[in-house]
Amino acid sequence: MIIILYLSVALIAIAFLILVIFLSRTLRSLQITLDNVAKTLSGLEKQMEGITVETTELLHKTNALATDIQEKTKKLNTVVDAVQDVGVSIQRFNGSIQKVSENVSVQVERNQEKVTQVIQWGNVLIDLWDKWKDKKEVKREDHTVQRSRDYS
Repeated sequence: MIIILYLSVALIAIAFLILVIFLSRTLRSLQITLDNVAKTLSGLEKQMEGITVETTELLHKTNALATDIQEKTKKLNTVVDAVQDVGVSIQRFNGSIQKVSENVSVQVERNQEKVTQVIQWGNVLIDLWDKWKDKKEVKREDHTVQRSRDYS
């Protein structure tokens, strides 16, 4: 029975030795994998630093652009307000012109007879003026002809 006990202890020792060997190989493999992970994380950390710097620069540029857009929007708002005021002024002006033309139309209708008379008197005056000019022209021609006779 002691032999069985010695064989059992020897078998346990061999099994323990095999377990230690496989455990050692597994730990070495795990060590290599962890070293690769550490290198990868180191490279990733450097890349993240670069991305952080670029992101910071982009954020500054975005803030500057937002400020510029805000300033230009304020300026554009004043232009829009001015254009709106011009539109209101034009509407008022159009309303005034419509009122004036309506008043003129009403006055013309009321005084149509007087306007007709004024036009007739204007035509008469123009005719008189033309006749007076014609008479004056004829007198000049007569006077010129008479002078030429006197010199002959």
